[in-house]
Amino acid sequence: MVSRARLKAILTGIALYAIAAAFIAYFGVNAYTGKYGLNAQAELDQEIASLSAELANLKAERTRQEHRVSLLRSDRVDPDMLDEQARYQLGYAGPHDLIRMMPSN
Repeated sequence: MVSRARLKAILTGIALYAIAAAFIAYFGVNAYTGKYGLNAQAELDQEIASLSAELANLKAERTRQEHRVSLLRSDRVDPDMLDEQARYQLGYAGPHDLIRMMPSN
């Protein structure tokens, strides 16, 4: 009887250590490969870099567009810009104009 109780105590200790090791392994694997783990952090850093570059491009494009709009304001109309917009909207080209066809994207 004494040996059976001792065996049960040893197996209980081993089981507790095994369960603790399984918990540590589970959380360790998730810390590396999980949604917010080390691998995901590197991917998030790359996404942040690409989105920052895209934001800079969009800000530059917005600045260019704001400049074009400012040239068409009623208080100070740029004659060249007005001519360009009128020709574009009417589909008109003068006989001495050089027309360059751009492929549509």
